[in-house]
Amino acid sequence: MIYTVTFNPAIDYVMHTDDVVSGMTNRSLSEEIYFGGKGINVSLVLNELGIETKALGFIAGFTGLAIENYLKESGISTDFIRLNNGFSRINVKLKGSAETEINGRGPIVDADKIDEFLIKVKDINDGDTLVLSGSIPGSMPSDIYEKILERLSNKNIRIVVDATGDLLKNTLKYKPFLIKPNRDELAELFGKNLDTKEDVVECAIKLQTMGAANVLVSMAGDGAILVDAKGEVHACPAKSGKVINSVGAGDSMVAGFLAGVDRGYEYALQLGVASGGATAFSKGLATKNEIEKLMNE
Repeated sequence: MIYTVTFNPAIDYVMHTDDVVSGMTNRSLSEEIYFGGKGINVSLVLNELGIETKALGFIAGFTGLAIENYLKESGISTDFIRLNNGFSRINVKLKGSAETEINGRGPIVDADKIDEFLIKVKDINDGDTLVLSGSIPGSMPSDIYEKILERLSNKNIRIVVDATGDLLKNTLKYKPFLIKPNRDELAELFGKNLDTKEDVVECAIKLQTMGAANVLVSMAGDGAILVDAKGEVHACPAKSGKVINSVGAGDSMVAGFLAGVDRGYEYALQLGVASGGATAFSKGLATKNEIEKLMNE
């Protein structure tokens, strides 16, 4: 089983508009609604690829119930903790001549609910995979990833971390199976420009010496580079196409990699790049057919 964690899930309300005029009534040309958050995105793409997954995290209010119902209707198991107050985020995204986003803050997570979550993750068993992705809400302790991994350190669980800065670095002592920085995040982590493939590989190897087994670096239109647990370097170019939506592309790459890793690192990398590309070329997250089309090409 692959478990994903989304601490602050959201409903994205996308409105296509002409120019937005401040202080005036503006009308949309069309609207779309998407349910997500980084961990939820991973679960949705895994589900498309036929991989069993369960979504964990916190939900609140009528929006939280809508997120949970959508996942269940999509065939994804959930085990969210319901908060007593507030409601899960609504992010408003205005897409016109320019793009404007107003992201909700999300509910406050009380200490007793955090304790409840930490008890829940102890039920994850040997052989399972746990995906920790995204930033941490301000109402939660900044070391929550470390608290989770400490409780699981005596089990044989594949840990996947998709985070940035110190949040990522502080998990490396727990020897995660996979981390997935993008090129900009990797550059920021080491305070240097990464102009060549060799630069990327050098920094990825440094992350391995700090504890990561596999380092997957996403590079947008340049594809991805994987330095695997055996020390071998794999590179996969991205398929060219019109980028419609970059939201969730990195999460889709993680999902594709995990769906394919039991067939070998090279295949996992290719499926990851295809999954990320299929999302980038779509309005929403990638579908199985779109991923398979890119794999065939």
